[in-house]
Formats: sequence, structure tokens, C-alpha cells
Amino acid sequence: MSGLAVVDASALAAIAFLEPEAARARDRLANRQLVAPRLLAYELMSAGLKKLRKHPADAALIRGGLAKALGGEFAVFWSDVEPLAVLDLAATTGLTPYDASYLWLAIYLGAELVTLDSALDKAARKHL
Repeated sequence: MSGLAVVDASALAAIAFLEPEAARARDRLANRQLVAPRLLAYELMSAGLKKLRKHPADAALIRGGLAKALGGEFAVFWSDVEPLAVLDLAATTGLTPYDASYLWLAIYLGAELVTLDSALDKAARKHL
């Protein structure tokens, strides 16, 4: 392993659902111990549901990608976050509490944050 990384939904969804940025995300996550707030699972399920509604014929592929992301290919260690600290971080950065949860966890663990979200990436570069 080459270190600890907090992974957000944008990065893992790109891989799970074979999105254009999948290779970039996979490269950044390779050989890393992955950690995420429990919120990640719900964000991935939400993304999967949107894709199922838009592309019902791809249900097996979408469900398979979600299964790989949440327990197959990637071993993500779940971590709770401190709600008031996340609220404060969201207020100071302009991020949503969802995105601030990933950033807070990366700060707390002293880990890299792997995201494809430009606003979250910008905040991470400023705070990590």
C-alpha cells in the first residue's frame, strides 16, 4: 500500500459506472487503503438509482458496478465524522455538508482526498 486515501463518491462512481474519468480515478486509488464516511454508500446508491431510471436496460451492469464499488473490488473502511466540525468546515469553505464530510475526514486522518469534484478538490488543496 502506498498510503491512506479518503475517497469520495465522484471518484468511486466514475469507476463503478464506467464513466469517462474512471481510469484517472482508478490510478489515483491504486494500492491505497481507502477510507470514507458512511455517506459514500448512500451517494453511490443515489447515483446508481439515477442511472437505473435513465438506462433500465443496463440494470445488471449498474448493479454489478455498485456491488464492486461497495465491497467487491474496493475495500473501503467506513468512518464516522464529527457533525459540528463538518458543519463549521462547510460554512467556512462553501462546500455542502456532504462534501465537507470527505474533506473533514481527510484532514482528521492526514490523508489524501481523492475526488473528481473540482470544488472539493480546490478546497482540499487549500486545507490539506
